[in-house]
Amino acid sequence: MSSAAVNIELPQLQNPLMQYLRQDRIPHIWCPGCGIGTSLNAFIRALDEMQFDLNKLAVISGIGCTGRVAGYLNVDSFHTTHGRAIPFATGLKLGNPDLKVVVYSGDGDLFAIGGNHFIHAARRNMDLMVVCVNNFTYGMTGGQVAPTTPLGATQTTMPYGNFEPPFNLPYLADSCGAVYVARWTVYHVRQLTRAFKEGLSKKGFVFIEVLSPCPTLYSRRNRLGDGVEQLKYYKERSVVKNGADTREVGLTFQGDIVVGTFVNRERPTWLDAMNEHFSQRFGDRYQRYGVRHED
Repeated sequence: MSSAAVNIELPQLQNPLMQYLRQDRIPHIWCPGCGIGTSLNAFIRALDEMQFDLNKLAVISGIGCTGRVAGYLNVDSFHTTHGRAIPFATGLKLGNPDLKVVVYSGDGDLFAIGGNHFIHAARRNMDLMVVCVNNFTYGMTGGQVAPTTPLGATQTTMPYGNFEPPFNLPYLADSCGAVYVARWTVYHVRQLTRAFKEGLSKKGFVFIEVLSPCPTLYSRRNRLGDGVEQLKYYKERSVVKNGADTREVGLTFQGDIVVGTFVNRERPTWLDAMNEHFSQRFGDRYQRYGVRHED
């Protein structure tokens, strides 16, 4: 056999989902083992499988590691100030009701500084899809305790363990009136993609919680191993309970994780309710807003 080198021209391969990313922003900032990129992959797959019209999509985020999603997606997007993604998205949706507006942010941004905005947008049934990547900590600013940090977990501002009861996010969303509530982990990629597709197709306030490791600040401080160890935990301790009572899906430190679609119901959106109310009040003198009228 000849020892001469053989030159083989290999085809140029490219991931078909790269078109959904602003490739000039790559590499991303996320740490090895972080699950935010996996959640984004599932979101992009949902868009691709639905052949979603990207001209009808806007993605809004707040501040934090997850907030960088808006900068990486190759769609109309806006990176807002801390905690204000939902009011910005509300204004955008009401300004252009034809848009599908998605808020993609972290637990600290959405439920600490932005908590007030979340409960009122859900109460009003604003037509938004809110995705919360919950890593139980403030990952970008140093690992402070968050509204979702489980009891007993150690954080930089709780060095002897957290004693503040955390939010049960699905229960909060459900009790405030969200029409679709689901929780998955970044281990459940297929289920998460399906949830994104259902959320994108749903009219009204949609809430999807995505549990994700923060190996740099949360896992290391609590001696939970790397991102792979956290995925093993998600695999071994997750229990699928579609339709579960959201009052019973609260999370504990390294305890069982109830995942699934918990709520899927119908009720009028804020815009539908406003149009109905003013139509009854003013009759034919009122022209419905956000509704296409025949010429």
